[in-house]
Formats: sequence, C-alpha cells, structure tokens
Amino acid sequence: MIMREWRGRVPHDKAQAYEAFLHTSGIADYGATPGNRGTWMLIDRTGDVTEFTLLTLWDSEKAIEAFAGEDIRLAHYYPEDDGFLLEKPKYVRHYEVRWPRS
Repeated sequence: MIMREWRGRVPHDKAQAYEAFLHTSGIADYGATPGNRGTWMLIDRTGDVTEFTLLTLWDSEKAIEAFAGEDIRLAHYYPEDDGFLLEKPKYVRHYEVRWPRS
C-alpha cells in the first residue's frame, strides 16, 4: 500500500470555495480510479493562509499512475487551481504504508 501526499496553500478567503472545488475535481477523480483505497483531507487554518493536505491510499504505483500519469512524482493540477493556489508545488510525496505490529 502507498500513501500519496499533496499540499496546497490558498488565501483564507478562498478556502471554502477551494474545499468545494477539491470535492468535485481531485477527490472525485481519486475515487473513480481503480486501486484508490481512500482519501483524507486535512485543513490547517493557522497562520496567514489555509493549507490543504490530501492523503490518498493506493494499492500500487501502477494504480497511482492511472490517476497521475507516468511520472507519479509529479503533482496533478486542474486549470481552475490557478485561481486558488498561491503556488503549485511540482512534486508530491509517496510513502510505503506499514501496519504497526502489536
């Protein structure tokens, strides 16, 4: 299992609209991609901007590739992101998921 982490920052006054947009764009597309096992949206409203973190679980790199393209390290953006995001980081992070042993 692989966790994919994407982060984006928006002005506070655009946070509510961006959250709604994420549900109809990236989150919907994640869920429609075979091999996606769930999505978590984390929102940090402290500081000068609102930061969104999307964590997605995937069966494999191949499953991520079906969503993100051949180079899964690259972030996937939509044209509308330009009206919200303060910057568009080029890369996302991936983690191998291990379950703790008891």
